[in-house]
Amino acid sequence: MNQHHQVKSIVIAGGGTAGWMAAAKCSQHFAKTDIKITVVESSEIGTVGVGEATIPTLRRFYQSLGMSDADVMRKTSATVKLGIEFKDWYKPDTSFIHPFGLFGHAANGIHFHHYWLKLKTLGDTSKLEEYSLGIALARANRFDFPSPKPSSPLSVFDWALHFDAGKFAMLMRDYSLKNNVQHIDAKIESVQLNPDNGFIQSLRLDNHMELHADLFIDCTGFNGLLIKGALNTGYEDWSQWLLCDRALAVQSELVGEPAAHTVSKAHSAGWQWKIPLQHRQGNGHVYSSRFMDDAEAEAILLRHIDGKVLHAPRKFKFTAGRRAQAWNKNCIAIGLAAGFLEPLESTSIALIETGIEKICGSFPVPSFSQKNIDYFNQVTATEWERIRDFIILHYKINQRTDSEFWQHCRTMSLPDTLQQKIDAYQERGELLHFPWEIFHPDSWLAIYSGFNICPKNYDKNVDRMNPEYLQQSLTAMRKSIADAVASVPTHREFINAFCKTDVV
Repeated sequence: MNQHHQVKSIVIAGGGTAGWMAAAKCSQHFAKTDIKITVVESSEIGTVGVGEATIPTLRRFYQSLGMSDADVMRKTSATVKLGIEFKDWYKPDTSFIHPFGLFGHAANGIHFHHYWLKLKTLGDTSKLEEYSLGIALARANRFDFPSPKPSSPLSVFDWALHFDAGKFAMLMRDYSLKNNVQHIDAKIESVQLNPDNGFIQSLRLDNHMELHADLFIDCTGFNGLLIKGALNTGYEDWSQWLLCDRALAVQSELVGEPAAHTVSKAHSAGWQWKIPLQHRQGNGHVYSSRFMDDAEAEAILLRHIDGKVLHAPRKFKFTAGRRAQAWNKNCIAIGLAAGFLEPLESTSIALIETGIEKICGSFPVPSFSQKNIDYFNQVTATEWERIRDFIILHYKINQRTDSEFWQHCRTMSLPDTLQQKIDAYQERGELLHFPWEIFHPDSWLAIYSGFNICPKNYDKNVDRMNPEYLQQSLTAMRKSIADAVASVPTHREFINAFCKTDVV
């Protein structure tokens, strides 16, 4: 029997970015019901707050709450993110950018890169990145809004934010409180289970309250107080592919102009991020403790920071993977409680968004059944695995020979789903796209190209096009992009005109 469980009250355990984003969106989704939403967050417990880089989906999230880009950017000291520059990943002294946007101009139902590959066989030496407006803008450190009605695919690009995650959480908190979300400032001391069905019955707090609810959303971070601690939900460990299990994070003074892209610089046993805000810079070193000790990792991090460091580096330990069930009984895990994939492609907040979206989608009416739970878990698992594969790709196809870490990554076996994708691209230039993928084909193309992975074959339908016309067309594309960039304001000019933060 598929029993339906009524929901009249929701408790969100933990605040921070995940908790308050969940509260904000749920308060909007359930606005016309009598469901009571409560957030339990202790002001004595700090949040992890490592990630300050996002992907474009975040902009859609806050816009759905009625917030504008200008307002959010001003209130979170944000800068523009056009993509991620990967330094030294392919080999030392190399660089490529993964942009938010398209490459070139598809024609006749054939993806652009097949035309580019054909041109290469004719001796053309242009790089794929020369056909991306997003990359050209990032390299020039220029930005203006994409055209709402682009004249051609060459004008299409997207963008995201670098922002102060703590300030963004406060924006979500303010929105939630205005929308009748209750906030209790207390620590969770214990979790009480219903002896009949094993559901979470209530939370006992350090202020002597006992908080009952029909549905609990676990946003308690790595601890997973509800999903892990109370319900003992298992965990899928992906460290056989994702070797990094440590991170150091530190803020520093901003030196020079803020870049309109994130920088990810490879080191001997991991990589370092550089994320500029309007008033400071975020830095971190993600590494494998199997190949590097903490002291060396910290020394490398600090050696590669330009400005004055503002505090001692904070240390984090993690195991790459996901919760075996993101939704177990009447508890749904969001954010770090649901799992962790290193911040290489800025997916942490995106996975919070998609988790919240699936929660709202699971409740067209205020009740749930095991069917809802099973579907939620199936989609969540698939989504996490797709991102996992994309991140593994960055490590697998490196050509560094300077350390055991990178050589190990290059020789490791892969999940079948990823091997299938790599084989399809190498054999015939095909960009497979599976359901529930956050990253679209052009993102995969950016990584393949950045690591100099070149297919053995291209789509032979391209041969129908006159080679001279093809050459002229691609030359015109490159000129069009160069001309477009020249007329765009600098990143700093854009910030000063549109979203400069008054008080930091």
